[in-house]
Amino acid sequence: MVTNGKSGSFSGEAWLKGLQRPVHIAPLVMFRILFGLMMFASMVRFWMKGWITELYVKPSFYFPYPGFEWVRPLGETGMHLLFALIALSALLVALGLFYRVAITLFFLTFTYVELIDSTNYLNHYYFISLVSFLLIWLPANRYFSLDVRLNPEIRQEIVPRWIVGVFRLQLGMVYIFAGIAKLNPDWLLEALPLKIWLPAKSHLPIIGNLMYEAWVAYLFSWFGAIYDLFIVFFLLNRKTRPVAYGFVLLFHLATAIFFPGIGMFPYVMIVSSLVFFHAGFHQKIIAFLSGLTGRSLAAPSYTSKQQHFKPYLPVLLGIYFLLQAAIPFRYLLYPGHLFWNEEGFRFSWRVMLMEKSGNTFFYVKEPSTGKTYEVSNSKFLTPLQEKMMSTQPDMILQYAHFLAETYAQRGIKDPEVYVECFVALNGERSRLFVDKTVNLAKQSLGWNHYNWVLPYRQPE
Repeated sequence: MVTNGKSGSFSGEAWLKGLQRPVHIAPLVMFRILFGLMMFASMVRFWMKGWITELYVKPSFYFPYPGFEWVRPLGETGMHLLFALIALSALLVALGLFYRVAITLFFLTFTYVELIDSTNYLNHYYFISLVSFLLIWLPANRYFSLDVRLNPEIRQEIVPRWIVGVFRLQLGMVYIFAGIAKLNPDWLLEALPLKIWLPAKSHLPIIGNLMYEAWVAYLFSWFGAIYDLFIVFFLLNRKTRPVAYGFVLLFHLATAIFFPGIGMFPYVMIVSSLVFFHAGFHQKIIAFLSGLTGRSLAAPSYTSKQQHFKPYLPVLLGIYFLLQAAIPFRYLLYPGHLFWNEEGFRFSWRVMLMEKSGNTFFYVKEPSTGKTYEVSNSKFLTPLQEKMMSTQPDMILQYAHFLAETYAQRGIKDPEVYVECFVALNGERSRLFVDKTVNLAKQSLGWNHYNWVLPYRQPE
């Protein structure tokens, strides 16, 4: 629409003014509280299940991310103390006490743990790191917090709309990119991998027998793609938001029931999606919590002046989100089949899109004598590490370099490492994955394309 020679309500100027429109801070504050409480509960759960020892103490070798080889586990005592520190900082974030220090500490410690071993990668770990990074820069402690009780002058009820919009945008990108990732032939035309996974849920009451039906797999596949692509737009609309959130609950609770191995991801998304609700909804929750706390967390009546944000903050956030939009598409820089090569697969919100399994046999050859030694992977890797490594080229190469170093220390000069690896993708017949004539000890680690991975070919 054009009026008096000027663009109408959808002009860039109007859009920028909309971002600056003052709104109540309550959605941001509730996001802080729920995020902190969920992270605290997650750390306690991690500790109680013994996963700290299982994942970060027992392994003798770890698979670091490129550029983060310096990130190492801290030993049994050190790792338990580190998780205690993460839990404490999460609780302080929820309470809004020493907030800036607490959220910075949480981001650094949680991300440190995440970077130790890429075999433990989960999408929601990445999401938590991103959200905690964003929370560092935003005034989430300026209302309904112990920081306000200690220093009433920082209290603030009104913020620019973009402050709350940051988390809506981050969550929206997760959903939409997950939906785009589902627009592939296996998911839409073959209902894979759900066609493989659902029969294992035939024990469920009432619906168990349906899990063998192909149409159920297609229904779940198409519903999942449509849900991810469009749920954000329905959450943004005030009229459709309650129904949309009902679908959020239905979708993620069903995911948690059908696929418990996905961990906390469904619950993280359920709680995070509340940020789309209007400020009045969150103010009612805060009022209820105020009654429960007996004003121990309630803010005094003192109201400070409007906070002025540094002009560079929106610019930095703009750069951040441009990177977030680009990273999921970096796989286009690599040739070959994405699910086969997995180059550019991580950090792209591709959630549960394939069934992939592999078996790897490593051989170390002594050039001077021609002797060849078969490696027992269980001596160096945990079952989870071996499972994850067997289908991912970068891990296969990291492990091959580790074996070369290990056998060199045992007296073998310039050891050569060869691998015989068979991989099955989405129910297809297992086939050779790596060129077994290539000495992986001489292949360079990094972001380059791994041309020693055999090309994917459609089954005949």
